[in-house]
Amino acid sequence: MTIRNICVYGAGALGGAFAATIANTIGDQVKVTVIARGAQLAAIKNSGLTIEKAGVETVTARVDATDNPFELPPQDLVITGLKGHQLADAAKGIAALLHEKTRVINILNGIPWWYFHGDEHSRFAERQLPELDPEGQLWSLVGPQRVIGCVAYQGAEVIEPGTTRLSGNGRFFLGEPSGDMSADLNDISALLTSAGLNILPTPRIRDEIWLKLTNNAAFNPISALTRSRMDAIMANPHTAAQVRNVMGETKSVGEAFGATFEKSLDELVDRPGGYDPVRTSMLQDCLAGKQLEIMPLTGMVVTLGKLAGVPTPTCETILALTLQLDQANRDG
Repeated sequence: MTIRNICVYGAGALGGAFAATIANTIGDQVKVTVIARGAQLAAIKNSGLTIEKAGVETVTARVDATDNPFELPPQDLVITGLKGHQLADAAKGIAALLHEKTRVINILNGIPWWYFHGDEHSRFAERQLPELDPEGQLWSLVGPQRVIGCVAYQGAEVIEPGTTRLSGNGRFFLGEPSGDMSADLNDISALLTSAGLNILPTPRIRDEIWLKLTNNAAFNPISALTRSRMDAIMANPHTAAQVRNVMGETKSVGEAFGATFEKSLDELVDRPGGYDPVRTSMLQDCLAGKQLEIMPLTGMVVTLGKLAGVPTPTCETILALTLQLDQANRDG
């Protein structure tokens, strides 16, 4: 696969970090363009994208930026940095960037819209998820066959327009929905690795999706509901118990759909090094008055639990409370 043009669609915290890293390290090999909007777009056009990380030299990279994907030529690789509840509205814009062989990396928390494409581990292959793709435009215009799934472990926060602060050393699992270790997957992984990103290709991307979801489905909504960081949540025995309940229900639903967990529930909950004072992405959005990313996380645990016949009582309660919080937050 030849990759010369890369577009990062949604250059927020993590998308911006991807774009800046690639442009800074292999900008002589590929052209990087970003889709952004508002103050973030203005800052990128004026000053570039900046990455800050403790103990590492601050990096600023210049990239082309626009809020109009329809003015760009077709791209070889599109990397979406949008959240799951934002992606469907961008389907037409993403589709405008595609040529016959374009691949699309979706960096998403939770269950992705393409989840059942090529799924050989459940009886629901090719089933669409209207909760994540209401009008089926991602499925029809972008196409699940183009997708390479991505599970990202990288703390990232926009601390001012155009500047992202990273925490920890990022890890990024990439995988074809079919499980095939394809030539495209190998080529893309090699390119992004050469850019300095810690890329881990896998034939079982759904295992990684469910493993991360055990954390996201619990900590994101509970942090938003309590306005608490992860360490404070786990220091309180009452909220820690709810985290454990959500993790257990999520793990049970994942296993019903063929996911394999290498760790027990106790090992998932009890981290050897404890929990850091991290503000989850949902807490960040809640404090900023933004719409919350609910359905791909706890919402899909409940939805898929019903599909598989797995009870999810704690997740149902957390979901109801978080939906109400989201509505109240947006109503002001």
